[in-house]
Order: sequence, then C-alpha cells, then structure tokens
Amino acid sequence: MHLETKDLILRRMQPSDLEGLFELDSDPIVHKYLGNQPRTHIEESQKDLEDNMRQWDERGVARWTSIEKSSGDFIGWSGLRLNNDLTYNNHTNFYDVGYRFIPRYWGKGYATESSIVALDYFFNVMKKELLCGIAETENIASNRVLQKVGLHFIEDFTIDDIPAKWYELKREDYGKKMS
Repeated sequence: MHLETKDLILRRMQPSDLEGLFELDSDPIVHKYLGNQPRTHIEESQKDLEDNMRQWDERGVARWTSIEKSSGDFIGWSGLRLNNDLTYNNHTNFYDVGYRFIPRYWGKGYATESSIVALDYFFNVMKKELLCGIAETENIASNRVLQKVGLHFIEDFTIDDIPAKWYELKREDYGKKMS
C-alpha cells in the first residue's frame, strides 16, 4: 500500500519506522489529548508497530506511516483503522479515521490532507459504508479536521471519563460532498 498526496507519502508501517514512532509517542505534547500516557520505553513502540503490521495482515487495513515528501522525514501516522477489538461510545467493529504527528509538523495541513485521501480510499477503494471519527472535546484542532473533511458530529461521550466527540460520515453523504 502506497499513496501520495501533494505533500505526503502514505504507506504501510515497517520496522524502519520504529525510531520515528517512539519519538512521536514518547512526546508528552502529542499525548495531551490521548490520556496523557506517553511511551517511556522503545519496546512499547515496538509492540505498537507490531500490532499495526498485524492489523494489516489480519484486517487488511491499519494506520499509515506518513512521510513528508520535501524532507523524507517520518512525521507520524494517519489513515484508517478497523476497531474490532475496542469499544468506544457503545460501538464495536467500526472503522475510524485518525492522525498523529510529531509536533514540529503540526499546523501544515497534513491531518486534513491525509484524511481526505483516507476518506477517498475508504469509500472508493474499500467500498465501505460508514466511517467514524473520535476526538477529545478539548482537542479543538482534531475536531476541526474531522469537520473540515466532512464528518458530521453525532454526539458527546466519554473515554475513561474524558469528554469526547463522536463523528460519522456515510457513503451517501460522502458521494454528495464529492459531486
């Protein structure tokens, strides 16, 4: 799997992404809206990487490594995930769109750019019907991205007692957005 946008290369995670993944997930700023539990040991990132690669093999989809074209740098991950092992907002077995970038790459539009490609891939390649999005309520930037790419706010809920927002986009609404 290899996709490109104007600024990004999006591909399956591979073992060479480990250092970048650890830089991303050990940063407390990155984890401000993720339960404030940054990684402290590279072995934790190794497990995350292995889980992602296993998701590709078992589910046919997982988050994509995001590479900045201009620098060739690992900047984080984005894309799709099938959540069949977690329950959020009383939902299990759902696809969501997400993104997580190293802070020095924030504010460049990469979350929006990669999410637009993810929506296209989800509806036009995978041919699925419903895509979800989740963001902590206080994470204004992520909430804006989900709305900007066309997901509709459905309801407020909590993740481990932290207020969050649930978004959805149906195939029929995506088709209307694109016509």
